[in-house]
Amino acid sequence: MSPALRFHVTLRVGAREWRHQATMDGPGTLVLFGPSGVGKTLTLRAIAGLTSPVAGMIRCGERTLFDAAARVDVPPQDRGVGYVPQHAALFPYLTVRGNVGFGVARHERAARVAALLDELGMSGLADRWPAALSGGERQRVAVARALARQPTLLLLDEPFSALDRAARLDLRAWFRSHVRAQRHVVVLVTHDREEAMALGDHLALLDDGRTIAEGRPADVLATAS
Repeated sequence: MSPALRFHVTLRVGAREWRHQATMDGPGTLVLFGPSGVGKTLTLRAIAGLTSPVAGMIRCGERTLFDAAARVDVPPQDRGVGYVPQHAALFPYLTVRGNVGFGVARHERAARVAALLDELGMSGLADRWPAALSGGERQRVAVARALARQPTLLLLDEPFSALDRAARLDLRAWFRSHVRAQRHVVVLVTHDREEAMALGDHLALLDDGRTIAEGRPADVLATAS
């Protein structure tokens, strides 16, 4: 059986170059961990198809999303990826229900959104407007919106970093209880060691323009300086 996610990519911006790789054997959360400037977000964008590597390969299960040698570069909209940026960027003119259902086929929208909000413990927020939500609630809605389109991969770019500590802890608990329980393949970018340990099943340590280690978060972080 093919890994759930496997990539090795070379990314270049101007004179700077990064070579990163990781493998997820099954569902769970892969953490891309490291300090600012090591190419975490750039790697996430490459998986999403928003940035094209100059070399390498990205595979999701049996599907090749990118292969420089074979000239395969699947467009972002065809990759089956849900992308959640650091700031939720919800549509202010739509309720939570409307935001989560955005982009879902009309004939299945109501049923899918209702089921997903129930699964994620968010049914009580359905009729609220984004302006009436806390920061943590807005991030929950952004994750739900990404999941509503039933992505193969869920990509999260430091989704908790803009929140205060209480909200971060609450959102982490929600993530563990609801999102991880659905057995998605998730790629989470963070530079927060506590967050990496709490949420990760597998961790790729990025530094010095390359992936310097990967494995269980506790094992990798125990050897990191």
